[in-house]
Amino acid sequence: MNSLYLLHSHGHSAMNHSETGINLQLLLGVVFVFLLVAYITAVIITNHRYKKWPILRTICWTIGMVIALAAVVGPLANSAHSNFTAHMVSHLLLSMVAPIFMAIAKPMTLLLRTANTTLARKLTSILKSGFLKFVSHPIIAAILNVGGLWLLYTTDLFAYMHENAIIALFVHLHFFIAGYVFTISIIYFDPVYHQYSYRFRAAVLIIAIAGHDILSKYMYGNPPTGVSQQEAEMGSMVMYYAGDWIEVVLIIIFCWQWYRSTKPRKSTEDGFNREQQFAVEGK
Repeated sequence: MNSLYLLHSHGHSAMNHSETGINLQLLLGVVFVFLLVAYITAVIITNHRYKKWPILRTICWTIGMVIALAAVVGPLANSAHSNFTAHMVSHLLLSMVAPIFMAIAKPMTLLLRTANTTLARKLTSILKSGFLKFVSHPIIAAILNVGGLWLLYTTDLFAYMHENAIIALFVHLHFFIAGYVFTISIIYFDPVYHQYSYRFRAAVLIIAIAGHDILSKYMYGNPPTGVSQQEAEMGSMVMYYAGDWIEVVLIIIFCWQWYRSTKPRKSTEDGFNREQQFAVEGK
């Protein structure tokens, strides 16, 4: 039986993989601890200068970082090396659940508010750049997010990820960043400099959800390289059913924003322009 996970039963290979896993967990753990500390530090700074930053946003960011840490460090991360179902749970937490909480926390608004006027204007110029406009386009974000999953699970990349720590690090960071970028390309909380209509974003979201669900069904009958049929069936069901529930949350937030945008004299665009001006001027 040519199973990637069976390699862990061999003593020397298991020891080397375990050491690699620990190093990978350390690197990823440092990233998310840094993001958590940086956010809280920014909150402390802005609270001393201006009115209090909403505690709910800080809570959301903290929850997002804790979820991301749970996905890459500790028991779940250890199990993910030898259990495809655990790997899929880790994927959902890292690239779907954590980004929703992060988006609600408005990290870019906080960063612009914390920075001085000169730095805030430079950051605004970067956010308005053509590169970020391209990457944050809903279609491109969906391709990077869902398309990346197809690439991982339908090629040998999944096997290479378990054999090379650098590839594993890149894959984890890619899905975390791609998941976040896709989330903020659909639901707007931070100031958005390249906005797209609700109808357009709704269409992209539907297609992305379909791509995610089709992949989970495909894996049910076509296991990724080195994954047994039983493991693939369990993992794909987690991806399909748990993923759907997470997507329902995203849809609810999206529809709530769409509903709010239809209220008289409370257009989404005006709201974001006021938020942007507030952040840059530091009022």
